Amino acid sequence: MAKTLMKGNEALARAAIHGGCTHFFGYPITPQNEIPEYFARELAQAGGFFLQAESEIAAVNMLYGAASVGVRAMTSSSSPGLALMQEGISMLAATELPCVLVNVMRGGPGIGGIQPAQSDYFQMTRGGGNGDYRILSLAPSTVQESVSMMQEAFDLSQKYRTPVFIVSDGMLGQMMEPVEFVSVNKRKQAGRDWILEGHGNARPPKTIKSLVLDPAGLETHNRMLQEKYARIKEAEVRFEEYLVEDAELVLCAYGSTARIARNSIDELRQKGYRAGLLRPQTLWPFPQQPLKDLPSVCQAVLCVEMSCGQMIDDVRLAVNGRVPVHFYGRCGGMIPEPAELVDKAQAIMAGGS
Repeated sequence: MAKTLMKGNEALARAAIHGGCTHFFGYPITPQNEIPEYFARELAQAGGFFLQAESEIAAVNMLYGAASVGVRAMTSSSSPGLALMQEGISMLAATELPCVLVNVMRGGPGIGGIQPAQSDYFQMTRGGGNGDYRILSLAPSTVQESVSMMQEAFDLSQKYRTPVFIVSDGMLGQMMEPVEFVSVNKRKQAGRDWILEGHGNARPPKTIKSLVLDPAGLETHNRMLQEKYARIKEAEVRFEEYLVEDAELVLCAYGSTARIARNSIDELRQKGYRAGLLRPQTLWPFPQQPLKDLPSVCQAVLCVEMSCGQMIDDVRLAVNGRVPVHFYGRCGGMIPEPAELVDKAQAIMAGGS
């Protein structure tokens, strides 16, 4: 099948349409604007519906409404825009409405800048809104992987009746790579008895709500959600390993940073250092087991992020003190150079930090 050279953001939008997305609601914010621009041009021609909302808050509540009637719906934004959506995302999780949300991360905190960053890891993995909930978070590192994860995200959201995050960043969203689009075999939706589809006075009306005033009832609902999250943790952990089998130093990085780390590992190998890469493809659920199963020769782990250090908490929890966990990060939109990681790795393997 022929490949098409596409920018990451546009490929995400096209992949969503291939994955069955029929409704998009969003608000412009750099560096993800190519996503709503593509939908504005293409979604109606594919029989879908595009609407630019008046704000991110409006967009996520439109998403809530569309998801409640059973259509494949999504939104996209960038870091401060996702922050505005957090109340709505908590509602989506509480009411078990399937949908997809894309975050093309930028530097922060606050409004920050428009350059790529990974400082939304907490937001993407800790349920940034209120209450006890989790969001399945997929983290691609190439445009092709963005396409495949985007197409799968709708199936996962409907399989588990949950929102799903695609965690991208300004570098991955703006780069161009050749990609191919394949037909998607959609999973059947797990029941439709919850969908608000009208009843014509033939049955009692359905309701979708997150307000549960009875404490015992709310606890029961929360326990049910936690059981679902446990199933997701059991079945949906994804990761990639590169030259880990004999690695004395394992780098852990995700997204576009993992691409840089992989280049550094190749250079380290050429210099005679045994280094490898663990790349989480799901940020939640986080791939703990491969870090628990590090090779016996491993002497240290280096967590690499475009942030001041957020994923490192999950890395340390997984390693559980077996070997030292070091950190190297750039933030505010600064991108680490492969040579920086090589220098840091050499220092660690020489007994430094």
